[in-house]
Amino acid sequence: MLSILSVGIAPAIALLSYIYLKDKITEPIRLIIRMFILGALLVLPIMFIQYAISSEFNYNSIFVEAFFQIALLEEFFKWFVFMFVMYQHEEFDNHYDGIVYASSLSLGFASIENILYLITNGIEYAFMRAIFPVSSHALFGIIMGYYLGKAKTHPDNKNRNLTLAFLIPFLLHGAYNFILKGFSSFILILTPFMVICWIFALYRLKRANENTLTN
Repeated sequence: MLSILSVGIAPAIALLSYIYLKDKITEPIRLIIRMFILGALLVLPIMFIQYAISSEFNYNSIFVEAFFQIALLEEFFKWFVFMFVMYQHEEFDNHYDGIVYASSLSLGFASIENILYLITNGIEYAFMRAIFPVSSHALFGIIMGYYLGKAKTHPDNKNRNLTLAFLIPFLLHGAYNFILKGFSSFILILTPFMVICWIFALYRLKRANENTLTN
């Protein structure tokens, strides 16, 4: 059990450490841990809602499941928790902060989701889970945080950026799940999709860091 817990959380800690160490103006560790824990606490309530929806509504659509049962719920709740807990916080005072805190939240969620999957299906899936589901949550967090940080530091476009902070991760997450569930040879499509998404996310990460240094 200890090995599953260690392997389950290690990819998220590694990715979060990379994002944190890229920050030119470091954030309080206690707040990063707080957001990570809040993300972890979201997993079971969201799983319950997803189970209730699938039991109540007898749809047979991979598209609906991928975009609305999974991506919409997960990205909305992460966005909502960030807005409720962190958006007005005094420590959220520059562009890159959005990426640090949103990634913490997203990777906390990914860690518990990953551990539960490994407990159910076996530790042999740990590597593939690290490459795809865990890293996908990291990049969704980076993109969400980029636009949340932009909304905070550029109030003239606040509403637009707050909308994009939810909309882009939702669409990418939905597309990710649709590829995963809709294609038997999903890895041939998912791999280039993830590479493109990571290029986009890392570019946003770099831009946010540059904006932080110039403000």
